[in-house]
Amino acid sequence: MTESAQFHSGFIAIVGRPNVGKSTLLNHLIGQKISITSRKAQTTRHRITGILTDERSQFVFVDTPGFQIKHMNALNRGMNRTVSGVLRDVNVVLFVIEAGHFDERDRKVMELLPDDVPVLLVVNKSDHLSDKAELLPFIEKLSQERSFSAIVPVSAKQELHLDTLLEAIRSYLPEGELIYAEDEITDRNERFLAAELLREKVFRFTGEELPYSVSVVIEQFKMDGKLRRISAAILVDKDAHKAMLIGKKGEKLKEIATQARLDMERLFDGKVFLEVFVKVKSGWADDARVLRSLGYE
Repeated sequence: MTESAQFHSGFIAIVGRPNVGKSTLLNHLIGQKISITSRKAQTTRHRITGILTDERSQFVFVDTPGFQIKHMNALNRGMNRTVSGVLRDVNVVLFVIEAGHFDERDRKVMELLPDDVPVLLVVNKSDHLSDKAELLPFIEKLSQERSFSAIVPVSAKQELHLDTLLEAIRSYLPEGELIYAEDEITDRNERFLAAELLREKVFRFTGEELPYSVSVVIEQFKMDGKLRRISAAILVDKDAHKAMLIGKKGEKLKEIATQARLDMERLFDGKVFLEVFVKVKSGWADDARVLRSLGYE
């Protein structure tokens, strides 16, 4: 590691409306899956920290929930408070948008951006544009919306121009020592990550048929030698939702549990025994006591 006077470290918030690829960006920047993704908006609900350390810098990325302007239950209000709180305490902000798309939802997030912190505009999914000639006029139009410290088109999923983005971020990090140990990739514990991986599979395997009123509680997480024994409950709002999750002869729940277990084994680098149950808890997303018990701010 280089001298501390030459080393740079700091916190970088990743913000944007739902479904612009914030979690995918975080995962590919640090080279490990710690933040869950799906095609459904509102997948990320918590503040997730991802850490990347190289010889010159330590980047501490903070992935945030997509800022909500609809469906204001207690869960979504708490998610919006998380976004606003993160912005008050970082060194750099990455404002992520989708190439070719900018609407009132993006503008609502932009209104939250601080004036006293470098804000980098990250134009994600740039590879999705059918006509690449559209990118430059789109960027020029956005540069008139506000003054950005840098504008970087990327494709997080294809890992295009992420090195350019890292160098742009590095130039705004203050000098400082390591914030976390060199080999750490997140400040979240395995219990939290297990719950998130299972919740991701619920979203992925239920498509649009299951509403967002789903959460996961890890009821047991024990080490048995090198084997992790995990018991998890999926909370749903209605009996009908429970039936959707279980599926015919339990096949859907079995597939969800199997895929979650495989992801856990890859992330934890060890064998996992996973038991999954479905429980009905009506109105949990508007129950402050339940939200606190689930770790929502």
